[in-house]
Amino acid sequence: MGTLDEQALSRAIVAISHADPLIKLLQQVRLGRMKPTDAGLRAITESWLDAYEKALATDGLTRSCLRRLDPTPRLAVLIDAGVLTNDHPGVTALMTGYERAVVHAPAQL
Repeated sequence: MGTLDEQALSRAIVAISHADPLIKLLQQVRLGRMKPTDAGLRAITESWLDAYEKALATDGLTRSCLRRLDPTPRLAVLIDAGVLTNDHPGVTALMTGYERAVVHAPAQL
């Protein structure tokens, strides 16, 4: 079944991936079938930001696990596509929460 930190990481990844807009919707933006400002995409993206922030608070995550959950690359893709901006409150909150979680997480269990 894995160590406790691996189990925590798995739970966090599942929570994040359920609301992930990159998998299906971002392709629609790139193909021009959906605009980055589409209300549905915005709602899904907002939900994903919230889910991601909550997933970072999963009990049992170590610093190593949290580094694997770094939201920066996924946020960069959404920002590059015009779905989000660097100064979006959800982006700021997620990055602040991530940095705080890494600082306070145990090095290992």
